[in-house]
Amino acid sequence: MNIGVLTGGGDCAGLNAAIRAVVRRAAQDKHTVIGIKNGWLGLIDNDAEPIDVSRTSGILSAGGTRLGTSRTNPAKVEQGYDKVLENLRKNKIDSLVVIGGDDTLSVALELHKRGIKVVGIPKTMDNDVYGTDFCIGFDSAVSIVMDACDKLRTTARSHHRVMVLEVMGRTAGWVALIGGMAGGADWILIPEIEVSIEKVAGQLKRRHELGKDFSILVVSEAANVPEIQAEAKGSKDAFGHERLEKRGIGDAVSRELEKRTGYETRVTVLGHIQRGGSPTLTDRILGTRLGVAAVESLLKNQSGVMVGLHGNAIDTVSLEEVIRNSPRKVDPKLYQLASLFY
Repeated sequence: MNIGVLTGGGDCAGLNAAIRAVVRRAAQDKHTVIGIKNGWLGLIDNDAEPIDVSRTSGILSAGGTRLGTSRTNPAKVEQGYDKVLENLRKNKIDSLVVIGGDDTLSVALELHKRGIKVVGIPKTMDNDVYGTDFCIGFDSAVSIVMDACDKLRTTARSHHRVMVLEVMGRTAGWVALIGGMAGGADWILIPEIEVSIEKVAGQLKRRHELGKDFSILVVSEAANVPEIQAEAKGSKDAFGHERLEKRGIGDAVSRELEKRTGYETRVTVLGHIQRGGSPTLTDRILGTRLGVAAVESLLKNQSGVMVGLHGNAIDTVSLEEVIRNSPRKVDPKLYQLASLFY
């Protein structure tokens, strides 16, 4: 086979581990791998070239993606899908491994419906793709959030401040919840659970009454806080999603808490730092396992499926089911567990 591989959507740690695994497993059976640059844009602009084992040497520990990425949506480009199909033929690519989140995988599903042999790999630091327990990039991102909480706590304690940490999470609160729990946050705000800012302010006051004169709050960029729902949002990407980093919810929460409590409050927007740096052990192994599994699915003549982690096993789920049920939301029971420590 000539196997095309691409990474689409936002970058994150662990992508290179998956690319390396695809190339290594394909080479084992003497199949060729074509690296498609910059996500679906590479198949629209015909920007692709062969990659072999030597070209993936040493990339396991590297962050980001050596193939490049973009949020290109072929449906929003004139004759986009026709160009994709034409360039697949030009490059003699007879099967695809697509590494991405639900948007990127929705394009993979459309190509499957058009007769292209395709297998998906779940990648997003948001961890909100249905059909897998964990996505590539999530563990690295929440490790950074946890570390930020640890560092903010020392300055919060020193200055007797409330520190608000804004993290990513477009539609699901996995990054805020898991990163905040691991970092010992004193409150976590996520999209799935509506929480009044007045309730949070009351909790901070109770902490002060108990002699705890500093607090750490972790706030998802899409947090559900009724008092600041009217905050202006940013422009939309090619898949119609608002750019929530322009929403400024961390600043809004910080201002409201300081106004309602009188406690000095500061905000840190973690932003793209969550995407950067070397992958954790977990993401290196997960990327490796999913990359190998994707090629093996193609060797079994499977198509229109995504490989995912369930427990400690890698298995497949149909892309139809993945797209129908994504984004995968936080389990309320997990949020209740976190609230035991507020």
